[in-house]
Amino acid sequence: MDDAMPDPAGQTRPRTETPFAQVPIEIIVSVGRAHPTVGELLHLDREAVLPLDRRVEDPVDLYVGDRLIARGELMEMDGENAGQLAVRLTELMDFGGNL
Repeated sequence: MDDAMPDPAGQTRPRTETPFAQVPIEIIVSVGRAHPTVGELLHLDREAVLPLDRRVEDPVDLYVGDRLIARGELMEMDGENAGQLAVRLTELMDFGGNL
């Protein structure tokens, strides 16, 4: 296993190994929010379009629980995973420790 990993700016950071390093977490990627009324929500049908508060080129937000940890851009994987969505990290939040 590598003992360093590149950050979004291309800098190399030391990888920190802790007893928690192998604990799985869930990262939620938020592409935007919608704010319909209850009435509008009740009238949604299949293939309805629900506008979001973001544009296609806007960054997506990555959360662990309710904590924003990073921002990035959506991309499509190539090769064996072609068609699968991924996120290229463009910004890591600073909350007093390594991510």
